Amino acid sequence: MRPRVDEVRIKGLGVIDEAVLELSSGLTVVTGETGAGKTMVVTGLGLLFGGRADPARVRPGAERAMVEGTLVVEPLGKVAQQVFDLGGDIDEDRLIIARSVSGEGRSRAWLGGRSVPVGTLTYLAEDLVAVHGQMDQQRLLQPGRQRAALDRYAGEELVKPMRAYTQAYRRHKEIGETLTELTARARERAQEADSLRFALEEIEKAAPKPGEEIELKQEEERLAHADALKTAAVTAHAALLGDPMAAVQGVQDAVSLLGQARAAVEAVRGFDPALAGIGDRLAEAGYLVSDVATELAAYSESVDADPARLAAVQERRALLTGLLRKYGEDSAAVLAFAERAAVRVLELDGDDDRVAELAREHEELTARLTELAAELTGVRTAAAERFGAAVTAELAALAMPHARVVVVVTPTGQFGPEGADEIELRMMAHPGAPALPLNKGASGGELSRVMLAIEVVFAGADPVPTFVFDEVDAGVGGKAAVEIGRRLARLARSAQVIVVTHLPQVAAFADQHLVVEKASDGRVVRSGVTTLDREGRARELSRMLAGLEDSELGRAHAEELLSIAEADKTK
Repeated sequence: MRPRVDEVRIKGLGVIDEAVLELSSGLTVVTGETGAGKTMVVTGLGLLFGGRADPARVRPGAERAMVEGTLVVEPLGKVAQQVFDLGGDIDEDRLIIARSVSGEGRSRAWLGGRSVPVGTLTYLAEDLVAVHGQMDQQRLLQPGRQRAALDRYAGEELVKPMRAYTQAYRRHKEIGETLTELTARARERAQEADSLRFALEEIEKAAPKPGEEIELKQEEERLAHADALKTAAVTAHAALLGDPMAAVQGVQDAVSLLGQARAAVEAVRGFDPALAGIGDRLAEAGYLVSDVATELAAYSESVDADPARLAAVQERRALLTGLLRKYGEDSAAVLAFAERAAVRVLELDGDDDRVAELAREHEELTARLTELAAELTGVRTAAAERFGAAVTAELAALAMPHARVVVVVTPTGQFGPEGADEIELRMMAHPGAPALPLNKGASGGELSRVMLAIEVVFAGADPVPTFVFDEVDAGVGGKAAVEIGRRLARLARSAQVIVVTHLPQVAAFADQHLVVEKASDGRVVRSGVTTLDREGRARELSRMLAGLEDSELGRAHAEELLSIAEADKTK
């Protein structure tokens, strides 16, 4: 399902007090007397899709102009997803867009019930509508749109080389960015490598072992307090087992006292099992104290003050502390850092080889891109010739027999995502005239017809859901007007087309006919919009032809036009 504008409500815009436009999915024409406000319909649609807000367009006496549009969209389509991403909502397949302009020039916009910047409507409109009015920016006047449209017009012939070019371009860009980064950071990388090498040398020279700093701390504590430790062990040993070298004998030690206690108990243990158990525990205590006394004797012999070893331990601890401060919280972390640093140094040392390899690949891709870009240029040039001829033929039927449109394909030598070409549509107003850009080579009325011719040619290649034309028939009449109507009807087969016209030959081809009617109470002029039936269309066409709604000659001519248009559309 293609998106389309289903209904537009306009309030307080120009001479329109309040009006509702129910739009056809095919060709809708808007007619009315001069000054009735037909152009306000196009202005309203322009505002709805992000057009410039002119406070002078606000109806006198109204606080603001308000335009609200209901669009039919695919619930899971691209437009719906864009609305959801912006926080808006869609009611089944209906999207509401609104825009207000105050008399002071303040403008507000809403999308799917959410207030959004006006620029959001402009962004959304790029894929929804092409408004061709004398004061509007033309969609196909944008260079990027011209290139994209020509590529679609070129069709399948361009698909394969474009796919190959896109793949090569992405890789070329990726390598170029990597080379730029590597080159720009060459000094930083060299400094990083030097720093890491210094760290690796420092760690390798120190050769730390996991847990070494804890062992050294414990050893330093023992060496620093060796005398106190030895004295404590000797004193404890004497208390447990006695000191045979003591000058005064007779002081009982712990082992002797335990022996006396055990002997006293052993003498009577046979009289009470409970006391016998206590005697066994005293025996165990004696053995245990003897073992501890033996260990204390051995420990006191092992402890010896060694100033040289203490200095060596303190020096080693200072070295390790420096490493821990710079590279990790413990020796294991320092060793892990060394492993990572070694890998990083290999990477940095390999960058030079990598740069050379990438430079070779970049050069090869540049040559490949040059070939593919030239192929794209060739395909586009051929398509541009076909397109120019097709549009020129359309212009001949639109009362511009001497005008010629050409597409200039200019290779720039600068690779871009879509090739290396600049695309520009130009027009020669008459033989011998210079080929100028469209917005400089055509007047307002001519530009509308040129846009119509281009849109008709591009209808299948550059589809847009809705087209709006204002004064597309300016300065023409007779057969040329019929041809304009025929081409608008042709365009409406693949898109929704809304046209403001003053020519009955164009209006006759409408699928839906709206008339803007002006009313006055002598003080205030108001305009409203009415949808015409078959009889109403004949009457309006008669008015446009003869200036009189009830002219028999005009009615006959109107009926003839309607019959011709209906027959043409059924072909």
